[in-house]
Amino acid sequence: MSIPSPQGALPRHVLILGMGWSGRVLARRLQARGVQVAGTVRDPAAVTDDGLQRYRLSTDAALPAQLLHAVAAADTVLCSVPPDADGDPALRLLQAALRASPALRWIGYLSSTSVYADREGGWIDADSAADSVEPTGVQRRLAEAQWQALAQERGIASAVLRLPGLYGPGRNALVQLAQGRARHVVRPGLVFNRLHVDDLASVVIAAMQRPRTNAVYLPADDEPAPPQDVLAFAAQLGGFALPPAVAWDDPALSPALRRFYAGHKRIDSRATRDALGWTPAFPSYREGLRGLFAGR
Repeated sequence: MSIPSPQGALPRHVLILGMGWSGRVLARRLQARGVQVAGTVRDPAAVTDDGLQRYRLSTDAALPAQLLHAVAAADTVLCSVPPDADGDPALRLLQAALRASPALRWIGYLSSTSVYADREGGWIDADSAADSVEPTGVQRRLAEAQWQALAQERGIASAVLRLPGLYGPGRNALVQLAQGRARHVVRPGLVFNRLHVDDLASVVIAAMQRPRTNAVYLPADDEPAPPQDVLAFAAQLGGFALPPAVAWDDPALSPALRRFYAGHKRIDSRATRDALGWTPAFPSYREGLRGLFAGR
């Protein structure tokens, strides 16, 4: 169900819980459009000053009064804090303040496609069952449910965005190749969708402008592609040598990396695009990497 609001209206005060790499990209986009933005980090002193307002949010420190004031003033809260076994740690710390906030109108949560079990290359969309039994997927789903429950209790709009792998400035195959960190892992038939961080920012803003109750979105690019194809394209683009290929189940790889390559699914984002009037500016890794190479 849609929540009545001025068509396309932007929020006035946004609080980003866990304002890391992608959160900073979103914050700058919002600020450029006149939105007041603040965020939380575990240690503000460890962050280079870039003009963004940050507050400390940590389990081992009292909640700063300034943060509680920011919660009370925010009409929009977006969380990108990783979950733990009990769900969302940021929500646990701020739940009382969020319940009492007089301004809150919209809650967003950046989740992951890890909530879906392996589809052996099959397709998923926002209506697919979130059926993962892996710990990371179960934790994500629990955190989603906690944020949705808060929104329902408050009678406000909410959006869960289940994301594929992100890439963008500073975090991409070109950088990995240049720094000698690229892994040329090959599993025949394996494909993944991706999402440029600028497209993540635009889809989050679109969701803020079209508030709905219990919305679930699945933004992604147009082309599920093998990771070795992405690496080869980046190597050709940047003039790098490809590292030696490694089989996905090679014992030399870490257990976590082998699990990552053990399953895959393709993402159908058409319902998300229709609901939000959103189209990615980077429909495949090729456009994304070309833009990153040109802007290096």
